[in-house]
Amino acid sequence: MTRRNNGLVTAVQIGLLAWSGTTLAADQVYVANEGADTVSVLDAASLKTLASVRVGKMPHNVQVSPDGKLVWVTNNGEPGQAVDASVHKGMAQGDHAVMETGGAVWAIDSATNEVVAKVPVGMHPAHVVVSPDGRLAYVTNGGDNTVSVIDTTARSLVATISVGQFPHGLRFSPDGKEVYVANLKGGTVSVIDTASQKEVAQVPAGKGPAQTGFTPDGRLAFASLSGENAIAVIDPATRKVIRKVAVGTVPIQLYATPDSRTLLVANQGTRKKPGRTVSMIDLGSFKVAKTVVTGAGAHGVAVDREGRYAYVTNMYANSVSLLDVKNHQVVKTVPVNKTPNGISVTP
Repeated sequence: MTRRNNGLVTAVQIGLLAWSGTTLAADQVYVANEGADTVSVLDAASLKTLASVRVGKMPHNVQVSPDGKLVWVTNNGEPGQAVDASVHKGMAQGDHAVMETGGAVWAIDSATNEVVAKVPVGMHPAHVVVSPDGRLAYVTNGGDNTVSVIDTTARSLVATISVGQFPHGLRFSPDGKEVYVANLKGGTVSVIDTASQKEVAQVPAGKGPAQTGFTPDGRLAFASLSGENAIAVIDPATRKVIRKVAVGTVPIQLYATPDSRTLLVANQGTRKKPGRTVSMIDLGSFKVAKTVVTGAGAHGVAVDREGRYAYVTNMYANSVSLLDVKNHQVVKTVPVNKTPNGISVTP
């Protein structure tokens, strides 16, 4: 039953009505639960948990392939193997442990929710992205300053690329010709040429770049500066930072809407002083148009293909929030497993 105030349905209720329709019914959301060694599979429309997939130790990031058939997740290998308890100090949350041996990226079959491949990569793998044509997956290895390149058909390593210090987040340019890598401890963004599989530039970005991103039209690139509470805006043509935009505390993941008009930034904060917001930056004025409260430790963010909804992981609240992008409101928050980190939605 829909409740009315003075005969009018509230904006939040309208959002809920639209969200409960059939538009997203076939889509799924995947969440890497770093503290539980699992990936949660959620129905994109209802946020109901459909499955929980056991994966390797401390899964950090997850990415659905362009065809939606495979879900790639970075982790630190088999759950039973030893992990060095030392914590890296590159990120304020202090939640990542460095492996004594190399990590891995695992592939989940989205039809069966079964792990179908395990590919060894470098030390302390963080993020994984898949090329627009689906042929290659790139994985950042924070422990040895490299990016691993995986053939997604053969499910094997085909190249290793040296980049800056402690690479973390990475994203493809819309045309697939370049990969921008955030070097967390190096203060730079590495530019990888995908034809030669080599680093061709390092862009000085600022303090603690954690993740990169692009507008779908390719006009702008971004790096979240976790040590500056800001976003660096990069001109891909000149490979230079053209401005910075102040956001919340310890910004981590970011994602541009399909129309290239808005950038969503998750402000994680620290465990002692959690951030709880997503900054919505207007890419015309380069100003924060709206700050939306999600949950403690807002970390991962992904936007659906239509740009209607964003999905946000709240690390310290062990939850996922569904954000109505147009109405700037959270319409639902649901619990998941421990320390949800990376998040990806069916393309």
